[in-house]
Amino acid sequence: MISPYTIHISDERLSDIRAKVDAYDWSQLPDAGGWSAGVGIEDLKRLAAYWRDSYDWRAVERRLNELPNFTADVEGERLHFVHVKGDGSKPPILLLHGWPGSYVEFEQLLEPLAADGHDVIVPSLPGFAFSTPLTRPIGPRRAAAIVHGLMRQLFGSARYVIQGGDWGHAIAAWAAHDRPEAVLGIHINMMTVRAEDAVPTSDEEKSFAAKRATIAAQESAYFHEQETRPQTLGVAMADSPVGAAGWIFEKFGKWADLPTTADGDPDIWSKFSEEELLTNIMLYVATESFVTATWIYYGCRLEKSLTLPPGARIQVPTGVAAFPDPVFLPSPRSFVEKTYNVVHWTEMPRGGHFAALKEPELMLADLRTFIATVMEARSRG
Repeated sequence: MISPYTIHISDERLSDIRAKVDAYDWSQLPDAGGWSAGVGIEDLKRLAAYWRDSYDWRAVERRLNELPNFTADVEGERLHFVHVKGDGSKPPILLLHGWPGSYVEFEQLLEPLAADGHDVIVPSLPGFAFSTPLTRPIGPRRAAAIVHGLMRQLFGSARYVIQGGDWGHAIAAWAAHDRPEAVLGIHINMMTVRAEDAVPTSDEEKSFAAKRATIAAQESAYFHEQETRPQTLGVAMADSPVGAAGWIFEKFGKWADLPTTADGDPDIWSKFSEEELLTNIMLYVATESFVTATWIYYGCRLEKSLTLPPGARIQVPTGVAAFPDPVFLPSPRSFVEKTYNVVHWTEMPRGGHFAALKEPELMLADLRTFIATVMEARSRG
């Protein structure tokens, strides 16, 4: 069943968050030196001060409610989504975010894609934001089944296009693997999900794998924690808005394509505003979904869905927007082609991990080009 949805966080919840932000004891948080050992304390203090003194959730809530929000029950799970309608002349598009992002990353793409003729669907992933409560931890393969169920409720047997980064790309990969008859094409701006036996062979691929491994040794502690001990992490974060903010804020500082300050720290304020960051954080904190959002990592481990089966090859046409990403380095095309049917590839000049949010025009143009490529190939038969 699909129902219109109005976002409303209770006054009591907002007051509780404000009181905890105000009461946070900064004296217990010594500074190890900028961003050298994790989140930059001075930058986090700036964010918290804005949260306490200036941030207006009600104004944000009104803006978000201007979008056509809905909820649906899909196989026993509650799914929140935005649905902006086109004229039906183009296939539906499913836009999928990841962690620690949210559906608002795609806000600037909605009207342009709908004007092109697409119905545009942007869910909050299961367990994220308003897609709660979640009955149990699920991984990207199960998430792909759930969002497919949503698309079937909305569009019947019509085939659709998926765009995804971060977990969105993993869900897109599993959707294309498990239901190729339903998916016209997938457009991804990250590639870590691959066939289990797809291994680097060329010098370029081996060099890339070595660089990624070096970075992972420094940057993947959060992943290991969330895939193995999400509940223990949740105990700390569920009752600490500043703690949750610091955990998420660090990823925006480290993963975005940011200039650095004179002392080598990410210059986060050059690309993000306090309101932009806090709105994304509040979609975890105010909705009480921080814990269930981490479950996708644990669910992935249970599913063993970080890799596709040996010998798997996704035949669905695939487009890759290779945005520069300081942590999740874009893979060489030759390596991606060991698993995916790549029909479109773009080396992006800038963008980082949160590409749809920070470079919506680049993302939009590339997605349009990919869709045109797929539709032209389809028309030729």
